[in-house]
Amino acid sequence: MTSAHTPVTSRGRSLFNPAAIITVCALGLTFLGLSILFSASAWFKNKQGVEVPYQYLTKQVIGVFAAGALCFVASRLNLDYARRYAWWIAGGLLVLLVLVLIPHVGISVKGSRRWLGFASMRFQVSEFAKLGLVFCLAHYLALNQTRIGELKRGFLYPLGIIGAFALPVICEPDFGTTALMAAVGIVLLFLAGAKWRFILPTVALLGSAFALLVAHNPNRLRRMTEFLSEEKSYHLRQGLIAFAAGGTDGAGLGQGRQQLSYLPEAHTDFIFSVVGEELGLWFTLGTVLVFALIFVAGLVHLRRAPNLFHYLLVNGCLLLICVQAVINIGVVTGVFPTKGMSLPFISAGLSNLLLMGLLLGVILNTQRTWGRAALPERERAMGEVYA
Repeated sequence: MTSAHTPVTSRGRSLFNPAAIITVCALGLTFLGLSILFSASAWFKNKQGVEVPYQYLTKQVIGVFAAGALCFVASRLNLDYARRYAWWIAGGLLVLLVLVLIPHVGISVKGSRRWLGFASMRFQVSEFAKLGLVFCLAHYLALNQTRIGELKRGFLYPLGIIGAFALPVICEPDFGTTALMAAVGIVLLFLAGAKWRFILPTVALLGSAFALLVAHNPNRLRRMTEFLSEEKSYHLRQGLIAFAAGGTDGAGLGQGRQQLSYLPEAHTDFIFSVVGEELGLWFTLGTVLVFALIFVAGLVHLRRAPNLFHYLLVNGCLLLICVQAVINIGVVTGVFPTKGMSLPFISAGLSNLLLMGLLLGVILNTQRTWGRAALPERERAMGEVYA
């Protein structure tokens, strides 16, 4: 009787495992993004004034296939073997972050120098630095898990790793990505077992320093004052108008009007407003629920983590997806100050899409490797305690 039911049970588990749920959610969000992106960018014109309705959609489709390829590669990597090159990876990313800041090397757009490019291609280094930070921090904390309670080895050194990645990013300047990296890094420190007496003063100090930097940056200060005042920024007003115009049922796919010329960055930072206008309240709530499902499925998946490195790595990947989604949705709905940050899997943008492919690939990788009864002895060379 038992053997007869075993194949069905195994098949059911493979179909409804957390990584499969996360993958289905990611694919659904990507398909939604392609549909909305075409609507949001169909009226765009090139420098000659000729309409190019398929320009952004074509780039995004190419990005989806590239992200899928990266996802496959990341899902097949030996993560424990890749750890041997953690500091080389960190060094390479830090060099690229510094290159971005060099005039005539880094590409500047709207006062921010965040991109490196070749010919017509460009990529945002800070997107990949997010995963690099998570990978290196998880590696260091796993190696030093018996000394996490110490101030120097357990807190100051890993805090230095966070600072090494965050400092070049804030110099671009990119305050939002810096805040995201710092927040994810501090959460990983907490999950690794760092002491509250170290974390709380550090958070307060970093918050004060961040507020001081905002106060001395006219553009960021203006955004903050507009957010705190009753008179909201033009971007936010137009985004809220889009939600109001969509109502419960939406105006219909391709029938939105705000993105025609009223809503800035409709295809990137404010694409969620286009979802609200064209597809209505139920689709916006559904999008939020899908991200919530990704987070819950990730937490369920984490219960099977075999060691601290894998636990922190997947936690970091999960946080990079979900916290970024919370920030974007919070910005376009007026909960947070206006900040340019992509909505994962949905917004136009090659760099963030490639990052999402890598993050999903890492999660799929751990679903495959954590399913083994026991990790081989040669994969325990890092000297950690396994569950």
